[in-house]
Amino acid sequence: MRLKNKTAIIVGAGQSPGSGMGNGRATCLRFAQEGARVMAVDREHGLAEETAVLVRAGGGDCFAFEADVTKEAAMAAMIAEAHKRWGRIDVLHYNVGVSLGGGDTPLAEITEQAFDNVIAINLRGAVMACKHAIPVMRAQKSGVILMISSLAAIEKYPYVAYKASKSAMIAFTKQVAIQNAEYGIRANVILPGLMDTPMAVDTRARKMGKSRAEVAAMRDARVPLRRKMGTAWDVANAALFLASDEANFITGVDLLVDGGGALDIGH
Repeated sequence: MRLKNKTAIIVGAGQSPGSGMGNGRATCLRFAQEGARVMAVDREHGLAEETAVLVRAGGGDCFAFEADVTKEAAMAAMIAEAHKRWGRIDVLHYNVGVSLGGGDTPLAEITEQAFDNVIAINLRGAVMACKHAIPVMRAQKSGVILMISSLAAIEKYPYVAYKASKSAMIAFTKQVAIQNAEYGIRANVILPGLMDTPMAVDTRARKMGKSRAEVAAMRDARVPLRRKMGTAWDVANAALFLASDEANFITGVDLLVDGGGALDIGH
């Protein structure tokens, strides 16, 4: 019960169509298993509710909330609702990201609309969520901010807006960490590598016109550790550690969860 009596907002708690488990849904389940009260947030209420039902079926405490991360008002309403229900916010976990599904491309094909869309979802939403959560955390003199970046931030990666947004997220998280350390707020960012999730595998399969098995095999082959992608549970467990008091003296860290992927760059 590492998160006993803690409250956690998990943004991006639904998941893309496809098989398996997404990072946000797995994190909701893990946090609840460890005693947290969870707010499952997604732009589609039905997807958030699917997650909440799974959490409650496992004996956890979770409710669904619909919010579009591209609207500051929605991020403000999300924080206000959590604060009203709980009286405090212990963890804000921003687990939102889009690349190909948001129209991202290599530089030669990128459009203003696609670039702005990806940046708004991946980066601006995180900034606005923090803008409204941090005053609550400062007032209570504690809190944890968790972000999901990507190995794409530091590796060779072809799609412009995802690379730029996930790199900027690391810098933003470090800024939040140092500017709020005196208030007892910790901020850390996780960089997943190649993961076997619906967004990463099924979305690519649809876009590339390949089977899921083909895409999964291609991705597995690129992972140094056991030649096997990670799963959403690997990301969820890293988030659990960083959210817990076990990580009480850790802030401003970018944690790779990548099966050695970053070690293999340039080979």
